[in-house]
Amino acid sequence: MWYTLVDLFNTTILAYTVALQLSYFIFLALSFKVIRRYLQGLRFRNVTSIGSMPNALPISIVMPAHNEAMTITEAAQSMLRLQYPQFEVVLVNDGSSDRTLELLIEFFRLEKVYRAWRPEVTSMPVRGVYISPLYSNLIVVDKVNGGSKADAVNAGINLSRYPLVCVVDADSLLDQDALMRVARLYIEDPESTVGVGGLVRVANGCEIKDGRVVKVRLPKEPLAMFQNVEYFRAFLMGRVAWSAIDALLIISGAFGLFRRDHLVKVGGYKSSSIGEDFELVLALRRKLGDEGKPCKLKFVCDPACWTEAPTTLRILGAQRARWQRGLMQTLWQHRKMWFNPRYGAAGMVAIPYMLLFEVVGPAIEIAGLVAVPFMFALHIVNWPFALFYYLMAVVAGIFVSIGALVLEEVSYGKYPRLRDILRLAWYSVAENFGYRQLTVWWRLKGIWQFLMKRKGWGQMTRTGFGPPPAKAKAFAMTPVEVTPPAPTPEPMIVHDPEDPDQSKSTRDPDHT
Repeated sequence: MWYTLVDLFNTTILAYTVALQLSYFIFLALSFKVIRRYLQGLRFRNVTSIGSMPNALPISIVMPAHNEAMTITEAAQSMLRLQYPQFEVVLVNDGSSDRTLELLIEFFRLEKVYRAWRPEVTSMPVRGVYISPLYSNLIVVDKVNGGSKADAVNAGINLSRYPLVCVVDADSLLDQDALMRVARLYIEDPESTVGVGGLVRVANGCEIKDGRVVKVRLPKEPLAMFQNVEYFRAFLMGRVAWSAIDALLIISGAFGLFRRDHLVKVGGYKSSSIGEDFELVLALRRKLGDEGKPCKLKFVCDPACWTEAPTTLRILGAQRARWQRGLMQTLWQHRKMWFNPRYGAAGMVAIPYMLLFEVVGPAIEIAGLVAVPFMFALHIVNWPFALFYYLMAVVAGIFVSIGALVLEEVSYGKYPRLRDILRLAWYSVAENFGYRQLTVWWRLKGIWQFLMKRKGWGQMTRTGFGPPPAKAKAFAMTPVEVTPPAPTPEPMIVHDPEDPDQSKSTRDPDHT
């Protein structure tokens, strides 16, 4: 009976591992096909001409910031330098206790003003609204800390004016044509497209000047290098494939573009959610699916968002545990969507995949890792099992990581130097011997924290993109002029910094 139980356990672990690696191979093959077709289409499409199209909708960029003094000026400059005909940057200071707001005031010569707005989604009170004489399309919002990124984004949505909202993290930089590339999908299919996500890349090691990545370089830190390889696999392989079958469940909170009316319809980002970006996508799919309306959520694989990756085990471990908690919390909140054909491939394929490989997966993987040395210790080694498990868990994992690297190089080639390619290849192999096992342990901790109902978003320590820019640089920038939209006749809230009661309603155009 003991040997029967061991064989049953071995069979379960092997079946899981084979299914997981097989899914990776399918994702890889599908991604190669999709990206190849996409790049071929770019030969006949002028991305820069998108901005001149009459149906290119204006965009409000919402950037939440909490204690982001290390990166905030570079990130703000990156947004203001974007190429798009009409956009605004709504930067939300979420009750920072460092010099985030002070740096913004000094750098952009901000002035406190009155600003009309409607509280269409819930957020903590706004303490002040600032504009800059250097940039007519920059708005800085100072609000009471809400304890979550979601609350800060909701405040930005309330003060945004345009029909499309792009949410970007304050530790992130965008390529100059990023808005053009993601907005293209709204131009081509304005009725069905609800959200579009872009590619996220690791900014560690890159040369950054005035809010722009001027030279792409690999990180020096081993942890950042491992994450670089992970990002290739997650975005170029995973999200491209899920988007291709209209089952995308995550649009990264670092860079996502949405229709504002749909954000308002689902109540904005949920402040109580740990994985607010994942929860928003499921909320949109669920709401529109219940209404029987089309809901296309897409991923575009070439507009890059450059983000700062954690460089310490403590911060990275807390981040991965939090992601796991957020995943489980959101899936449970939207359990109505499980195996439900009303929500298409998302409900019938993507969510079951998440449940099997992302929720249950860490426990099975840990069991498999422990089983082999345990069987050695008890002298009951099943050699065919041990060999096959090793081939599936390690060798196949290396093949998938190398495949994602090849996909990156043959498509975008951001790292053309042979030395960089060899270094990436080395980390693609090395991650299977310690790093991936460590991430499984962190995810297992996240499962335990979820079961123990642990709350809180946690802290992310920044190191910054480089030396802080001199204040004088702000005065040398070229202002970007935008045409403000016509005022709306609906009742609006007038923000008065001297009045603690921010609930005045008025139709007086002078107040507006």
